[in-house]
Amino acid sequence: MKAVQLAEPKQFRVIDIPEPPAPGPGDAVVRVARVGVCGTDYSGYLGKMPFFSYPRIPGHELGVEVVATGDGVTNVKVGDRAAVEPYINCQRCYSCARGHSNCCENHQTLGVHVDGGLRPLFTVPARKLHVSKKLSYEQLALVETLGIGLHAINRAAPRADETVFVIGAGPIGLSVIEFAKLAGARVVVMDLNEQRLAFARDKMGVTDTILSKGDFDADVKAFTELTGGKLGNVVVDATGSAKSMNGAYHFVGFAGRLVWVGITQDGLQFTQPLMHRREMTFLASRNALPHEFVRIIRLIEGGMLDTQPWITHRAPMDALIGEFTNWLKPETGVVKAMVEVS
Repeated sequence: MKAVQLAEPKQFRVIDIPEPPAPGPGDAVVRVARVGVCGTDYSGYLGKMPFFSYPRIPGHELGVEVVATGDGVTNVKVGDRAAVEPYINCQRCYSCARGHSNCCENHQTLGVHVDGGLRPLFTVPARKLHVSKKLSYEQLALVETLGIGLHAINRAAPRADETVFVIGAGPIGLSVIEFAKLAGARVVVMDLNEQRLAFARDKMGVTDTILSKGDFDADVKAFTELTGGKLGNVVVDATGSAKSMNGAYHFVGFAGRLVWVGITQDGLQFTQPLMHRREMTFLASRNALPHEFVRIIRLIEGGMLDTQPWITHRAPMDALIGEFTNWLKPETGVVKAMVEVS
């Protein structure tokens, strides 16, 4: 069967691979229907993702159908549609034992550390499948992206009387916005791209947006003008830009929390007296947890999350290589591209 492999940065190729064998105990074979393309895939293509290894079959935002199950599998059955939790954890290390499967010490993400979903069939631990009888394959493929935003918001735990300032209105920033709104917090969003801010306003109901000038003093001034002089209770940087991540703490108010959900290979620096004076809390956010996948599926099923605006571009798998570089261009207006595998 055919698969799309990223052989090295900026070099896709189509390869032939064997079909998976019958699943072993605890495993399931799944047919891949849809694969969402995210910032990790773009960064892996550009050679800017520190955890990406080559050659690699990408694809970790997955909507799949179960086609076979191994012994002992009870949570799914043949014919089930499911979202895939792509973070393969060892279940043995100290982090796993404490319930932090998202940052397992032996962690492997599908499509990043091990081969992912840009292939018709593959084997996955059945415990990583989250079933829905209602959602489409495209909706199921969005669950992982939304999980990144939910986990970031859960790290900061904003209250309804607080302001969440989201820096970066790409897919991860948009997913943060979804759950900040569900928490009842006021949301302010900043980006360098007016097209992305327009999407946040028009499709997601965000009323307070800031077009960044790329200057922290000017951007802080614009933010406090919106908030009556107050800085952010929660600031989430979803840019993956070292410059932005270095300066994000300028927007954090007294006793506020800063969450870095983006990833950069560059070093981060901050002025410690300002952090100390305001007693800031700095938080990293990695991946998502199983219960967060479950919650997202229930929210979509219940109509609390509208996935319709998210998918702006589509392509069949055999057209992916030709389309991928176009999706990298901001002027194409890509929010979420979806690959149709089967």
